[in-house]
Amino acid sequence: MTKKFAMNPCSGRLWKAAIVLLAGVFLLATFSAAAQKDKKKKKNEAQPTDSSKTALPMSDDQQIDYLLSEMLGAWQIGDLEKLHATYTDDVSMVSGGWMPPVIGWASYAPIFQQTRARMQRVRMDRSNTYIRVNGNTGWACYQWDFSADVDGQPVQSRGQTTVVVVKRNDHWFIVHNHTSLSPGGPPASPANTTTPQQTPAKPNGF
Repeated sequence: MTKKFAMNPCSGRLWKAAIVLLAGVFLLATFSAAAQKDKKKKKNEAQPTDSSKTALPMSDDQQIDYLLSEMLGAWQIGDLEKLHATYTDDVSMVSGGWMPPVIGWASYAPIFQQTRARMQRVRMDRSNTYIRVNGNTGWACYQWDFSADVDGQPVQSRGQTTVVVVKRNDHWFIVHNHTSLSPGGPPASPANTTTPQQTPAKPNGF
């Protein structure tokens, strides 16, 4: 006599539910892994490599031109520390006046501070710059146009500067500065009713 066992309807539904649940978990895991992979790929594509951020190196001429801009910028705002960063400690300074050269940054720094403290609204424009490089040595000359309020009075002057630069530890520094005043002063603006004084004033501080 063969016995037939009937499947419990409840057990069958539970079995099917378990299969559906396992299948859902598998699909969820598959989709999650794919999404994470796609997200990581997009993130890597969105972030540029370090090489794309690397700036192109400047030529020696460009570095010296930038050095001059940094020097004059520091002079205008009266930043002694930034100005020192453009000069060597053994720098020599020569002015167009009848006075001995100033040797060494330690001698020049107090002169700069005393001169700069008397000035406000300083403006310095550089033009006609010429730069030459010979190995780790170079020189540059340029014209400058200076204006400021000195001791409360407007002052304007023009002149020329020649600097000698050297390359030390892959950086250019000024080792010599020779600044001269041009005779006469700039023409007064017709719109300016106040005639500026033509008191000599030079960007090297003396």
